[in-house]
Amino acid sequence: MSNDPERITILAREFTAAALEFHRGKMAEKGYRMEGSITPRVFKMIDGMEAPKDMFEGEPLFAVTFVKKD
Repeated sequence: MSNDPERITILAREFTAAALEFHRGKMAEKGYRMEGSITPRVFKMIDGMEAPKDMFEGEPLFAVTFVKKD
């Protein structure tokens, strides 16, 4: 059994960097496939019962998630 995470999410400031990570990171060779599309997203963090706070100063980042193949 592998200790590799089931999902890995990469964040990038540019679409191209996120898109190239599949090949650069040799994700297929590591047993991953891309899940969904590469889209800009804003990230927020909740700590306890506090209101969500912006991460990365509210800057939208491109996110791509890789998931282990079955």
